Amino acid sequence: MNHSSGYAQLKKQNLSALFFCAVAVCVNLLAGLAVSALGLPLYMDTLGSIVMAALGGTLPGVLVAFFTNIIKGFYAPTSVFYAFLNVLIAFCAARLGHRGYFKHTRGIVASMLIFTMIGGVFGSVIPLFTEGPAIDSNALGSFLYSTGIFGPVAAHFISCFLTDLLDKAITVLLAAVIIRLIPERFYDYFSLKAWMQKPLSDEKAFTHRKQPVRVISMQAKFTLILSISLIAVSVIIITISMLIYHRSLVSEHTRIAKGAAGIAKSVIDGDRVDDYLERGTYAPGYNETKRLLTDIYADSTDIAFLYVYKIKEDGIHVVFDVDTPEIAGDATGSLLPFEERFLPYVPAMLAGEEIEPNITKDEYGYLLTVFQPVYDSAGNCVCYTGVDVNMARLTAMERGFLIELISTFIGFFIFLIVVVIWLTEYMLIIPINSLTERVNRFADTTDTQESMDNNARKIRGLDIHTGDEVEKLYLSVSRLVLQQTEQLRNIRKLSDSTAKMQDGLIITMADMVENRDSDTGAHIQKTAAYVKIIVEGLKKKGYYTEKITPKFISDVVRSAPLHDVGKINIPDGVLNKPGKLTDEEYAIMKTHTVSGKLIMENAIGTVSGENYLKEARNMAAYHHERWDGKGYPEGLHGEVIPLSARIMAVADVFDALTSPRIYKPAFPLDKALSIIEEGKGTQFDPKCVEVFMENLDEVKIILSKYSRGI
Repeated sequence: MNHSSGYAQLKKQNLSALFFCAVAVCVNLLAGLAVSALGLPLYMDTLGSIVMAALGGTLPGVLVAFFTNIIKGFYAPTSVFYAFLNVLIAFCAARLGHRGYFKHTRGIVASMLIFTMIGGVFGSVIPLFTEGPAIDSNALGSFLYSTGIFGPVAAHFISCFLTDLLDKAITVLLAAVIIRLIPERFYDYFSLKAWMQKPLSDEKAFTHRKQPVRVISMQAKFTLILSISLIAVSVIIITISMLIYHRSLVSEHTRIAKGAAGIAKSVIDGDRVDDYLERGTYAPGYNETKRLLTDIYADSTDIAFLYVYKIKEDGIHVVFDVDTPEIAGDATGSLLPFEERFLPYVPAMLAGEEIEPNITKDEYGYLLTVFQPVYDSAGNCVCYTGVDVNMARLTAMERGFLIELISTFIGFFIFLIVVVIWLTEYMLIIPINSLTERVNRFADTTDTQESMDNNARKIRGLDIHTGDEVEKLYLSVSRLVLQQTEQLRNIRKLSDSTAKMQDGLIITMADMVENRDSDTGAHIQKTAAYVKIIVEGLKKKGYYTEKITPKFISDVVRSAPLHDVGKINIPDGVLNKPGKLTDEEYAIMKTHTVSGKLIMENAIGTVSGENYLKEARNMAAYHHERWDGKGYPEGLHGEVIPLSARIMAVADVFDALTSPRIYKPAFPLDKALSIIEEGKGTQFDPKCVEVFMENLDEVKIILSKYSRGI
């Protein structure tokens, strides 16, 4: 499938997913209306959410749940406060569906319980703080409460849990049936995807979402920033809303209290107040006025106390005090001391002035108090009507309002977080992780040009098109990779040519030396082969692991032919003498090590960066050193001798023993091996001898290839 057809298919799938989301919202709304019309104690408003979440994933399920409650809020306003519960159910349904919970009995039962905990337990908390325990409007709750076994809160919780358990059991069973009827190959048509690159398989996409990071992932950072921002904005908005709501409640109840006090004031005859105080119920019009005040009190559930007081220097004289269900009013004519809350207003009340509403908290409760002066026919203030509004009820209303705000915010919060996670996955996380994975693979496979070309093609094939800085980064990386691939291709060609030229020069130089020495037939080829056997054997045995790297092996094998390059300075009379050398001649012969070292150092000085010549220098200078320190030219011992020289020492001596010379015949193989073994730990590095002896089959192949008559 090419990219354009892939994106067209993706667009088609997304349109189908949005269509099914709309269908699922309708299913939620219609099912909820149906059970409500039938009077069934069910909700059935999460069926579509659960099915969409299980089939299409988190985002479709959350979209359906969120918009179901938003739309439902137009005809059932309290539904908005429960949006977060249905969004949370959809979120869990997506996780459970991904794990196959709706396809086996245990998973279905577990899903029922999980959804019941969310809807029945968490959902019962909201009305508990907003409307109080729902036992009057809930038949089951009312029945449980009427048994006397359960209190109102317990009856409320149990009834909510059992009702929701029944609802979620039916919902999950229906959802499981629908899910089983839909083949898995159609699941993509229920999911929303927004690929900003070449679409990946679900397995690859999951892998790229979960790439390990050093501290915190980009997606987590975005989610954290969004969460902090949303919470901060919500705290500010909720705080401002609560302040406005508090002021509105106080203002509204002040208005109610003033209205009630004004009405109470209108039914009192100011000219008869003193008569009421003196004669009480026997005063004309007293009982009728008391009845009217009681009716005023009963007409408003917001009024906690209603009374009429005459304020004098000696205290408060009760004219009327309406009885409440909890407290009987004070008798007419009673003298009450000034309460602490009255003290600031006594001078003004004695003067008959208007009193501003005030809020107090004492043994009578948390009250908003409004006073209205009552005048006689002469215009004198003879008493005050007082109305107390219970602020504790206002506090409960504020608490309920706060719970509603928070629950609404949580619904929006989960919805926005899911949307942001979905967007960052497709627009940032997956493209960046895909690019990172390809670049890392490119960086890790530069050993061959073919692998580099293949990975470069895969990077370009990502086709990231986010239209932002990520796409710019992708295009820049693609160009860089392409340029680096071509540069390395050219470098490899040049390096191969240079290496071939260098190897040719080495062999030519070594041949020049060998051609002067009549005794060294195929010496450089055999010693180089023996060196390769020994160094690779050391690596296999795990010896000198820090030293023996692939580069070291290459350098040693390539440099081996130059170990006798110093012989170019030895006179022919000494180099090719048919007999045994005199002490003076032997001293001259030994100088080939020093000469070889100088030749290689000069070469190193003129060919910058060619590190393999350093091993050529070491072998030329020290291949006649001994493990016990009795060799030449410097008398080095043990591991002080360069490893390449210790390897060459074994190879050089073995070849000398098994090759004929002008002054001696070749030793038999057994004799030569015996001499090498005897030199273990004295002349030679024991480990070098060990691996040499363990690879005799390869040694014999080399020996038979280049030697004759052995």
